[in-house]
Amino acid sequence: MSVIIAIDGPAGSGKSSVSKEAARRLRCGYLDTGAAYRSLAWDCVDRGVGLDDAEAVAAVAAEHEVIRPLNPDQQRHTVRGVDVTDAIRGEDVSQSVSAVAAHQQVRDTLNTGFRRLVANSGYPGVIVEGRDITTVVAPDSPARILLTADEAVRIARREAENTGVNADALAARDAADSKVVNFMTAADGVWTLDTTEMGFDEVVSAVVEFIVQRTQLAVVT
Repeated sequence: MSVIIAIDGPAGSGKSSVSKEAARRLRCGYLDTGAAYRSLAWDCVDRGVGLDDAEAVAAVAAEHEVIRPLNPDQQRHTVRGVDVTDAIRGEDVSQSVSAVAAHQQVRDTLNTGFRRLVANSGYPGVIVEGRDITTVVAPDSPARILLTADEAVRIARREAENTGVNADALAARDAADSKVVNFMTAADGVWTLDTTEMGFDEVVSAVVEFIVQRTQLAVVT
């Protein structure tokens, strides 16, 4: 069975880019759970479902026809046959995703799907990144990591990605998400890596080294 490598962190902490590169080096799968919630938010908006209606959103989640890519180099997301890869990064979805994620039944449904997807992935391991992976999705993972960074650094990283994120937007996102799960403080047994003064390659190397130490996975050259 494929092992789950759990990585959490706030927006701009580097968890997505670091997780993808670590997956490449370890020949592992990569699961972006944030994209899953964004895809669901897009689906709800497209169907005209009220995001505050927990039962309605949960119903969409239960029948959500979505392709979740695990290849770190092929991250195209499809919902009901529609490629939504670019659409789920748009402002409309960004403003909607926290409301969707706030419903516990929705989170339970998606989390069950994440575990099933990893178990049947065919990869020796899958790096799963998000907000509550280390505490809820995979609390028994042998390698659990919380990536953090100072707010100014996180904003700069987001701006470098041309996401249009400023200090107010980042603070609002952190505040909205923190109502659902505490992703700023590491739980017991979770390794915290502050990336504020670290370069990208340095962070990836540290993460890969930790994973190798805690699992039977190895770097493939």
